[in-house]
Amino acid sequence: MSVASYWWRRQKPIRRVRTDMARIELDLAHAYAPNPQRDEDYALLPLKMTFEDGGAYALLGPSGCGKTTLLNIVSGLVTPSQGGLSFDGRDVTRLSPQQRNIAQVFQFPVIYDTMTVAENLAFPLRNRGVPADRVKQRVGQVAEMLDMSGQLGMRAAGLAADAKQKISLGRGLVREDVSAVLFDEPLTVIDPHLKWQLRRKLKQIHHELKLTLIYVTHDQVEALTFAQQVVVMTRGRAVQIGTASELFERPSHTFVGNFIGSPGMNFLAARGAAGDIEVAGRMLAAPKAALSSLGNFTLGIRPEYVRIAPPSEAGAVPGMVTQAQDIGTYWLITARVGSGASESLLRARLSPEQSIPHVGETVWLSVVGAHTCYYVNEELIA
Repeated sequence: MSVASYWWRRQKPIRRVRTDMARIELDLAHAYAPNPQRDEDYALLPLKMTFEDGGAYALLGPSGCGKTTLLNIVSGLVTPSQGGLSFDGRDVTRLSPQQRNIAQVFQFPVIYDTMTVAENLAFPLRNRGVPADRVKQRVGQVAEMLDMSGQLGMRAAGLAADAKQKISLGRGLVREDVSAVLFDEPLTVIDPHLKWQLRRKLKQIHHELKLTLIYVTHDQVEALTFAQQVVVMTRGRAVQIGTASELFERPSHTFVGNFIGSPGMNFLAARGAAGDIEVAGRMLAAPKAALSSLGNFTLGIRPEYVRIAPPSEAGAVPGMVTQAQDIGTYWLITARVGSGASESLLRARLSPEQSIPHVGETVWLSVVGAHTCYYVNEELIA
């Protein structure tokens, strides 16, 4: 071990609860083109939301949904075309990232190759005149959190891409005076086998340092394991904000039901009829009286909650098995239910311990129960 590396490792990490985080409030919309007229003209449709002090948030959605635009508006790299945002009640809409006191970690490493790991981590602090002793302590703390204590004396140029990105993460986390730390898909270049370790580290760092973290990703596993609150976005709109459990159990929009989960939620066309509901061509007792008078709506149920039922059970529909996949910890069964205009595919996750139906076999599948959701115009109804 080099002398420099040994010296940095001797520094004792200091834990300190932050007191200068910001409550970030947004009430805005954004279009890159002038004079937007239609929803399609907006990168971000009108939204109003709050990121609380010290919270860990994820912006989750497919490419092009507006999550990076939203992150860049928070950081000050983009000025919203309508509305604005405030930090702790102070309007920061026209302020630069430096004036907002924001740290941002990008998709690819932003570091100085000619500097050592320690010098890279120390640079944001030295640039702001932090006392040398505190710089040493803080760099030692962040390096230990990222498992880089043994590399502090190494030149960044000689490190692998994932190690360089860990330096970039450290540079974003090393300052104690930031209003928030923003991450724009920071694990893209990280080896898949190391991603889970870094997700765990980020969660640990948030717990210890109480930083306000906002994390952009298209990976639901990253979002749901890292964040306390997940903002699910599609087509420039934030369609639901909630915990992992809320997004899974009660998706407020059909997009959330489809996007969250592996596989996503099943959706079946349904309609109210004379006090009952019709699903996949079968009349079922309406679990709620209001459903029978709705007209056309959509029934949603997770594959985890679809079960094989006795023939003609109330709340169940018949289906012919078209596929049976052994996933290892469970079987994924796909069945064709209904016919003609009402025909749909229904998936069920079954335990390996139970009897698994064969392809071509007709089974009854329960679709109405405590976990079933109902949607009109893609929105969850009570």
